Amino acid sequence: MSDAALRLKNLLEQLLGSPLPVRIRAWDGSQAGPPGAPVLVVRNRRAVRRLLFKPGELGLARAWVAGDLDIDGDLYTALGLVSRLVWERDEDSRSLSEALRDPRVRSAVRGLVQLGGVPLPPAPPREEVRRRGHLHTRRTDRRAVSHHYDVGNDFYEIVLGPSMVYSCAYWESGRSTLEAAQRDKLELVCRKLGLTPGQRLLDVGCGWGSMAVHAAREHGVSVVGVTLSQEQASYARKRVADEGLTDRVEIRVQDYRDVTDGPYDAIASIGMAEHVGADRYLEYARNLYALLKPGGRLLNHQIARRPERDGTTHHVDDFIDAYVFPDGELAPLGITVTQLERARLEVRDVESIREHYGLTLRRWVANLEADWPRAQRIAGPGRARVWLLYMAACALAFERNRIGVNQILAVRPPASGASGLPLRARTWN
Repeated sequence: MSDAALRLKNLLEQLLGSPLPVRIRAWDGSQAGPPGAPVLVVRNRRAVRRLLFKPGELGLARAWVAGDLDIDGDLYTALGLVSRLVWERDEDSRSLSEALRDPRVRSAVRGLVQLGGVPLPPAPPREEVRRRGHLHTRRTDRRAVSHHYDVGNDFYEIVLGPSMVYSCAYWESGRSTLEAAQRDKLELVCRKLGLTPGQRLLDVGCGWGSMAVHAAREHGVSVVGVTLSQEQASYARKRVADEGLTDRVEIRVQDYRDVTDGPYDAIASIGMAEHVGADRYLEYARNLYALLKPGGRLLNHQIARRPERDGTTHHVDDFIDAYVFPDGELAPLGITVTQLERARLEVRDVESIREHYGLTLRRWVANLEADWPRAQRIAGPGRARVWLLYMAACALAFERNRIGVNQILAVRPPASGASGLPLRARTWN
C-alpha cells in the first residue's frame, strides 16, 4: 500500500508540533494533507535525508536546488505557508539538542530515518558555495562576485529585462512597466545627487552599466564605473560604445578600494554595500568619503535587516549565503547610518522603498518563469532553481517587512559646514 505521504505528514507534524499547512505528494504517488492546499512534491527519499542532516532552511534549499523537492501550485502561497514553519519561527524556539530531549521528537526523527532509507548524508548540490579563505579580502570578494554575477549575461537579460538593472526599481505608478520603473529609479538617484553637466560621477558596483549610461546621456556627467565582474564589464562597455558615450564613460574591473583618482563630485553605490561586510563597512565609508570632493554627495542604496535584540549586524539567511550572495551581510539601517557618520559623512535624507522591491522581484520572477526552459539551458537546472526560489522568497520577505531597502543621501561637508543642499528637503520629488 502506498502511504509514504501520510507517514511523512504525520512524522513532520509530530516533529514540528503543529499541522502541516501544505499537502504532500510522495515518491510513491501517495498524497496527504489539507485538500486544495499547495502541494509539496517529495520526489525521492533523498529529500528526507537532506532534511535530517540539515534541518531547516539549508536542508530544504539543498533538496529544492537538487530537484528532490518541488511545488505544485502557486509558488508564493506555498512559500508563505512554509515560511511560517522555517523562516518565521519564533526566535526563542528550542535548539535541535534541546528538542531531541523530547521523546516525541526523538520518535519522529527515528521514523524519518526509517523513511529516508540509507542513513548517509547526500552530497550538497554543486551550486553550493564551498568556503575558502577569510571574508572580504580582495580575493574572496572577487570570488563571491563571480559566483553571483558571472552566471551569464544572457541569463540576466531573461530575469532583468531590457533595463539590465539589478536593484530595486522605483514604481511611480503601480501600472508602470519594469523598464519604466527602473528608468525612474536611475533618474531619482541622479536628482538626489544633483548631477549637472561636466561633473564627475563614480558608480561603485556599476553592474551592466545602466546607471553610468543614464547619468552620462541624460545629465552630461563623466562617469567611472567599477565592478569585479568581467562579464558585467564586457557587457557595460559594449552598451557604452553603442550609445556613443566612450568619451564620457569608463568601465573598469576594479575593487572600489583601489580607486585613487578622486575627487568626484558624486558617488552612486546602488545595491553594492551589502557585499562589503560588517567588519569592512567603516573602511568602505571612509574610502568613499576620501573620494568625494568637499560638498560632494553620496547616494547609498542598500538592503537592510531588522535589528536583532543586541543591535548587531548578521549574515543573510543560510540559503542565500550558500547559494546566492556568498559572504553577504545585511545591517540594520541605524548601524549603516552610524557608520557613514563615523566616516564624517553627513546623512541628509533616508527614504525607505521597501514595497518597491517586492514589486520588482515579482516582475523578475515572472520574467524567469516566462522563459524557464531557456533559462535552465543557459544557467543549468540547479542554478535556475536557485534564482526562482531566491527571488520569490525575497519578494515575500520585503512584503512582510522582514527586510527593507533604503536610499541614504549623504554629503561630505566642506570646512565651512555648508552642505550645498537646498533648505527644503526632497526637491527631487
